[in-house]
Amino acid sequence: MKRKLIYFIVATSLVTAGCSSDFLDPVRNTNVITSEDIANNVNINPALVEGGLNGIGSLLIQPGGTAAGRHYDLGQKGVDIWLDMLSGDMALSANSYGWYQNTANLVSTVDFSREENSIIWRYYYKVINLSSNIILSFGGNNAEPTGQEARHLLGQAKAYRAYAYFYLAQIFQRSYDPSQPILPYNDGESRTAAKVPASQIYDLIENDLLDAITLLDGFAPTSKQQINQNIAKGLLAYTYAAMGDYPNAMTYSEQIINSGAYPLTTTAQLAFPGVGSGFSNVNTPSWMWGYDITTEMGHQLINWWGQVDYYTYSYQWAGDRKTIDTGLLSLIPTTGDIRRTQFGTSGTTNRMPIGKFYHDGRTAGGQQIITTDYIFMRVDEFYLLSAESAAKTGNEAAAKARLKEFMANRLTGGTSAVDAYVDPLTGNALKQAIYNQTRIEFWGEGKSYLALKRNQATVTRGTNHVFRAGQSFAYDIDEMSFQIPQVEMDNNPSITGQN
Repeated sequence: MKRKLIYFIVATSLVTAGCSSDFLDPVRNTNVITSEDIANNVNINPALVEGGLNGIGSLLIQPGGTAAGRHYDLGQKGVDIWLDMLSGDMALSANSYGWYQNTANLVSTVDFSREENSIIWRYYYKVINLSSNIILSFGGNNAEPTGQEARHLLGQAKAYRAYAYFYLAQIFQRSYDPSQPILPYNDGESRTAAKVPASQIYDLIENDLLDAITLLDGFAPTSKQQINQNIAKGLLAYTYAAMGDYPNAMTYSEQIINSGAYPLTTTAQLAFPGVGSGFSNVNTPSWMWGYDITTEMGHQLINWWGQVDYYTYSYQWAGDRKTIDTGLLSLIPTTGDIRRTQFGTSGTTNRMPIGKFYHDGRTAGGQQIITTDYIFMRVDEFYLLSAESAAKTGNEAAAKARLKEFMANRLTGGTSAVDAYVDPLTGNALKQAIYNQTRIEFWGEGKSYLALKRNQATVTRGTNHVFRAGQSFAYDIDEMSFQIPQVEMDNNPSITGQN
């Protein structure tokens, strides 16, 4: 009970620091825990900041955490839906309630007054500001706590800040250009309200993650919602890949794979009926980072599962259909690939992910109190990212080896089927195959947009989109990145122009 009370007091202090006149008053207010107090005692009692860290984690899954009552404000998983739609791989194929029409129609991405821009912006900057407060509580960016628990907490805070800045850079910059000013900067010790060059943002991301990897050495989380060393490596691998640094992207992808901590998602876990969905339970061994959603949280209508799962009482069941793009579906063989069975084939559920994302009860609209879990990262991502990195650096043998390992659980024809698919691939055909497999494998998991940007691809929408069906969009056009929101442009005189 005492530890929980400390969590609450400190989380409140960290959130309100800088907003209260108590922190500006030269007369010491003894009723407020200051960053100096925490920094002076954090090695003795790490619980002083653990509550704030748990508060950041809760933002990732909080319904309405940025804009109360907005049914697509869902933390990271809400952003994942927007990005999947932007990539074109997730089709809004029926639009009864209108929540996603402005993204599906590529209106939000060209109109800075739309609330989607504000929700994304405010969400990630909340994570950044809270993480920076915690880092300051340890003594700043160069702090080196002596206690093991304190080191692990600081490592998680740095990884959270890097995660948020990585997504902001991906979402608000059209393509990677290190010299282009893109975002305001806050590392806790230094704040710049004007946009700083992408190189400064990526330097902070890289340094935070390298520090996190060192600080998290030996950390064994008590739950998968906590960031461990492998998750930090995964974020760093994605960062290097986004920068075009494929040797380092491959290095960190390989370290995750070779750690032996996570097996690939099995054939049975990939699709119903199997042994149970590998996409609804945080205890699935291939999951690296996820969140255990429990009855006590009270998640109901406003939830990611409600937006994608036909068997949950919410929008997917009621009429806002999210389905796989027909063009992407055509890339999956009708026989011989287990992932084809992830999607419905007829009637109301045609092309819905009823064999991938589903409540175990499998009753239409049946799950009302959400208990299916959230996935943020799984090891399968790094088999394909390693293969992509190897192919782009000319190491085709390594790329094919990882691709074969990955495909072994997907193709039902055994080794001969895998060899027949992979062996003929070379050059651009190999790179395209890896990109296609990334889109197929991680449908609905928020990864396709990152791959679209990395591969500098053009997406052509299939026939099942309510909006803009059949149209093509290059990765770096205005419609494919979100806008710095109007509220920021109006209230921050230092920030000018969109990217």
